[in-house]
Amino acid sequence: MGSTSEKKAYDSVSDVRTRSVRGSDTPELPVVYFSFVLHFVWEFVQVPTYSGMAELPHWEAIKLCMSATFGDVGFALIAFWLASLAARSRDWILRPTRFPAAIFVAVGIALTVGFEYYYTNVSLRWTYSDLMPLVPPFGTGLSPLLQWIVIPPIVIGLTPRHLLGAQAIHDAKGSYK
Repeated sequence: MGSTSEKKAYDSVSDVRTRSVRGSDTPELPVVYFSFVLHFVWEFVQVPTYSGMAELPHWEAIKLCMSATFGDVGFALIAFWLASLAARSRDWILRPTRFPAAIFVAVGIALTVGFEYYYTNVSLRWTYSDLMPLVPPFGTGLSPLLQWIVIPPIVIGLTPRHLLGAQAIHDAKGSYK
């Protein structure tokens, strides 16, 4: 931690006794926001790796990508809560360590592998195009796996910046009164 104001913001955000009910104090909100934005972009980038997606009418493709993004956000919340249980605090994300961060990523990967397997092999809801490399042992597409290796660390990096920045702004506004 660099500055005194950054430490003060961290102490204020992480101290449950001083925490108000403001939404900016809730770690789930930036996890949801950053997960939504990043996964939504990823869903569109990987469209060519799913059979028939590129040929869908524009609005149908948007709805499908939006639906997948909501699923990804749900995975991110489940992963965050399980990491919080392991860390015994929802504030682990303010100063992330390897253990909860690894759980956050691993849960997302596990959910992705399970859901991709179900939707491509059991319910046959979607199929991969020839552009999608498959990863053994379950034949999971490389793109959704990379999605859960790349995006969670970015979310873990952005969330504390958001929470600490929001707290610093709140503290600065309070000092002007």
